[in-house]
This record gives sequence, C-alpha cells and structure tokens, in this order.
Amino acid sequence: MVTQLNTPDQPPADSFPLDAQAVSNPTRWQRTFAALKYPNYRLWFQGQLVSLFGTWMQMTAQGFLVFELTHSPKYLGYVGFASGAPTWLLTLYGGVVADRVSRRTLMTITQSVMMVLAFVLAALTYLHIVQPWHIIALAFCLGVANSFDAPARQAFVSEMVPREDLTNAIALNSTMFHSATAVGPAAAGLAYALFGPGMCFTINGVSFIAVIVALQMMKLRPWVPPPRSKSVVSELKEGLRYVASQPIVRVLIAGVAVTSMLALSLTTLVPAWAVKVLGGNAATNGFLLSARGAGSLAGALLIASLGRISYRGRLVMLGAVTYPILLFVFAFVRWLPLSLLTLAGAGVGMIFVMNLANAIVQTSVPDQLRGRVMGSYTWIFFGFMPLGALWVGTVAEHLGEPEAVMLNAVLAFAFAVSVWFLFPRLRDV
Repeated sequence: MVTQLNTPDQPPADSFPLDAQAVSNPTRWQRTFAALKYPNYRLWFQGQLVSLFGTWMQMTAQGFLVFELTHSPKYLGYVGFASGAPTWLLTLYGGVVADRVSRRTLMTITQSVMMVLAFVLAALTYLHIVQPWHIIALAFCLGVANSFDAPARQAFVSEMVPREDLTNAIALNSTMFHSATAVGPAAAGLAYALFGPGMCFTINGVSFIAVIVALQMMKLRPWVPPPRSKSVVSELKEGLRYVASQPIVRVLIAGVAVTSMLALSLTTLVPAWAVKVLGGNAATNGFLLSARGAGSLAGALLIASLGRISYRGRLVMLGAVTYPILLFVFAFVRWLPLSLLTLAGAGVGMIFVMNLANAIVQTSVPDQLRGRVMGSYTWIFFGFMPLGALWVGTVAEHLGEPEAVMLNAVLAFAFAVSVWFLFPRLRDV
C-alpha cells in the first residue's frame, strides 16, 4: 500500500532560473547534483559550505576546550544542553516568524549574530580569560539565534528549487553539511594543537561572511507579506494540528527525536572518549568527529545519486536499524582505525534517517505551512539533542563512556524494531 501525502503548493517554474548548461537527459553525475543547476541554490551551497566548515571547527575546539578546563564529561553535557535549550522555548515561534517575514532577511540577521558570538569567544580565548560559564552562556545565545535561523533555513530550500528537485536539494544540503563535518573537525584538531582554540573560533567568525554574501547575491522573487488574519498562537496551533493529523509525518518526527537524542548527542562525549578511552588528544578528537562526518557525507551522496527515489521509507528503516548496531560495536572498540570505521558506518545510517525524513516531510507539507511545520521538525531535531547531551553526559559520569554509548544504542535499536512492526506503512513511502 502506498501512503498518499499532501502535495505542497509551488511557485511557477520561471521562479527557478536555469543555467544554459541544463540538459534534458542528465547523466548519473548530473542527477546527483541536479539542484546545483539553479543559480540561487548554487550560491547557497557555496556559502553554506564555507560557513559550516567554520562551524564544525568551532564545535570541535569548543568541546575539547571545555574538557581541558573541567576534565568532566558532565560539563560537556551542560554545554550541549545550553546550546539546545532555547530550541524548546523559541523554535516553534521561529517557524511562525519564518512564514511571516522574508526568510532571506531573517537568515541574514541570525547569521550576523552568530558571527559576532564567534568573535566574542575568540577574544575571550586569546585574552586567556575564558571560563566554562562563558562558553555555556555563549552557547545559549547561539541557540537563541539558531532557533530563528533553522526553521527559515529549512523552509528556504523551496524558494531556490522546484518541488521535483527538492529531495535532491535536501540531500545536497546534507552533503555540504557533512563535507564540513568530515573536514572541519580534523582541521580543528590540527589547528588546536598548533595554534590553540582561539584560531578555530576566529576562522568560524570569518566563515559567516560567505553565507551572508551569498544570500545578498541571490535573485529571488520579491517577497510579499502574507495576510495576517490570525494571531501568532492561532498560526502556531494550525501548524501543530497539521503535524498531528499526518501519521507519516508523526512517526518520522518521532524517529528524528530518537536519533537526535540517542545518536547525535553522542558527539558531546567524543572529547572524553578521545582522551579517556582511546588515550589520544585534540587531534584524536577531531579525527573521530570527522569519521562520523565522512560516513554521513557518503550516505548523503548515495541518496542524492539515487535521484527521485520511490522507496525512501525503506531506506529510513534501514538506517534506523543499522546505526545503533554499529554504535554498539563502537562501544567495545579500543583501536583508533576500527573506531573511525565503525563511526563512519554509523554516520551513514544516521544520515539515512535524518536526510530522508526531512525530504519526506518537506515534500508533503503545503507551502503556506512550510515554515511552521519545519519549525516543529527543527524543534524536535534541535530540542532533543540537548536533552540527549545532558542524559549521556550524566550516564557517562556515573557509569562510564562505553556504557553510555551501549545504553543509547540499545534504546535506539528497540525504537527502530518497534516502528518496523507497529508502523509498516512507513516502508511503503
């Protein structure tokens, strides 16, 4: 049985200008990078790739700096919780804002705020006065900015590419994200060892210029303010009612919540894992994070190369079963090359869940609800990550890092098996 999904409204085809090189019979390579034939999306891709490289450098260096200052996995959880806590308070409202204002303008503001925060952290580090509470406070401020940026960023894709290439664009978004994940942490580990964490934070601040410039260079349809016949609360409820009324959307968002809380949050343990479990240093920390990113990049490229696939639900389930098994194996490994290999494999599974869930939700939502529905999606995605960071940091503090990873892997596997048997409709999407 094939589940029917609602079809979103789309702008006319001439809203997405093509280059002269567009071809009617694309090769497999051209299908893999189909969204790049749209000039606006190409600008977005280039700017985001540079910015995300800097973001991952900062995240990697920040985690290791916190561990150096505190020697406590619990504090790693505190930082993760602080960066994600604003999600619970503001992201749903951020989704309403993304439907009410120009998304390009909103992202220009949020990206500029993030740039300033990076430079503040760099200054504190260079002056040798940085304290754990500084990092926690700045992480919280970054979370506030991201609560408005993320829903707009998710919904903005539909303004750059038409519906038929939306899945490919989302896959390429993951490709650039995980390209940065594969390279940024390793670069951060080396830069940290050679120049200190301040250099990583400075590079991140400078990298935001790329995406801000890209946003300003885009040729988009003039933004027309939507009619505001309803209050913010009414519009918020409308978006939540849509999510609640769509069984496929509900189970996918539940899967995103589990993956965010039990898998993605494990990155908060990587600095402690690199030192305490593998006996490494800042470079080891970077290599571990890069391995997961490399696996996610491979998974995103694989999804993009499949074109307009009709079995996305089965791939979601494949990823949901695979990544907890590999994380369970990772918990027993003490040899760095094998640790990198298992993390890369887990990264492939995670991206199958996160990427394809995003694509299915985006292609099912009406355009007038897109910001609010993606606000709900982002609320879950980013909201469960800090809870997971707090959870896994506390478990690691009391039981140990390997035991925390094993427990999370078992819980994630149990959820995947439950969905497989209790919600077979997902496999037909």
